[in-house]
Amino acid sequence: MIEKKKLYSTAVEKETAVLVAVSTQKQTAAKTQEYLDELSFLASTLEVKTVKTFTQNLERADIKTYTGKGKLEEILIFVTANPVDMIIYDDDLTPSQVRNLEAVFKDIKVIDRSLLILDIFAMRAQTAQSKLQVELAQYQYMYPRLTRLWTHLSRQSGAGVGMRGPGETELETDRRIVKDRIAFLKEKLEKVDRQSTTRRKERDRLVRVAIVGYTNVGKSTLMRSLSKADVFAENKLFATVDSTVRKVNMENIPFLLTDTVGFIRKLPTTLIESFKSTLDEVREADILMHVVDISHASFEEHLDVVNKTLVEIGAADKPTILVFNKIDLYKPSFNDEELEEEEVPALAPEDLLEQLKRSYIADKGDNVVFVSAEKKENIEELRNAIFRLVKAKHFAIYPNWLDLGYTPVENVEE
Repeated sequence: MIEKKKLYSTAVEKETAVLVAVSTQKQTAAKTQEYLDELSFLASTLEVKTVKTFTQNLERADIKTYTGKGKLEEILIFVTANPVDMIIYDDDLTPSQVRNLEAVFKDIKVIDRSLLILDIFAMRAQTAQSKLQVELAQYQYMYPRLTRLWTHLSRQSGAGVGMRGPGETELETDRRIVKDRIAFLKEKLEKVDRQSTTRRKERDRLVRVAIVGYTNVGKSTLMRSLSKADVFAENKLFATVDSTVRKVNMENIPFLLTDTVGFIRKLPTTLIESFKSTLDEVREADILMHVVDISHASFEEHLDVVNKTLVEIGAADKPTILVFNKIDLYKPSFNDEELEEEEVPALAPEDLLEQLKRSYIADKGDNVVFVSAEKKENIEELRNAIFRLVKAKHFAIYPNWLDLGYTPVENVEE
């Protein structure tokens, strides 16, 4: 009789987490839940499974432990009784809050939103430049939190969320050494930035179009559709960290199309500072293509987040095409209260497109286009909108382009 061999799974077990947030006078309970949903999506990007969420209504977050004592005890009871690897807070924790919470939860990791985002960037970074940028942001984040965090990371030996980058090596607790490392990274990045600036100057004679938008709105998919290039796209937050530049020709007029890192609410300031050269691609662009996921319930807030970030980096005054993507997933609202959601009549794509063009959404910019990058719906209208702006800018640079042999063609070339 042949004995059956036992099968052992090689799959790595997902880490588990509980999420914690506070509703304040400035943040409603509904908005808090929406932020927690996004936080859960951020965690799932790192293969972390959310097992429970905790919320509390407070006038403001507790200065010592973020939540009040009662809620803190409730969380402690749950994580003691259940297998939980980490507790993720939706806001940035102060160094003292981190120390107090780690004293309460012992060996359970305490993570805040910024550290989670930094970890995703560390995972996504591919080029030497972006790796330097992320490492610098990590050290700047960790520097005021040295006392407990270094030993915590060192003990974990680079395993799991919050342990990438500097956490992979033996970490010193000497603040001077960390400051020296930060200074070294800044100096190295300045050299890389100068090289990037030189490369961008070499492209100055071509019109530059930068794709911007909230994370996971379909920027990379749209770029792939427009440039016909093999650009990485995935339904996860921050699937793209490095800028991707492709040369595109429309009717024999060449221009550069750049896919940039996505923005998000509560984006760590250290990342904005560290990714200066990446954001320079946006600052120095001639035209912006602002992509919005119209199927998301909070697309208007996402629109505002990106617009505010563009103001912060000095890139808000550029000619902009506002692209509302994912119209294939958009569900129009009806005022008929007697209809259940599943009874709402489905509109044909062309009817939905016409309805959107007549809606208030179409008035949110001077150049508004509705598309589905995934389904390639209405892409031709977007191409025409891009071409109009690129052509105007191109002829401003080359007023004698017709004398140089310009001949219009019908189709877009790769």
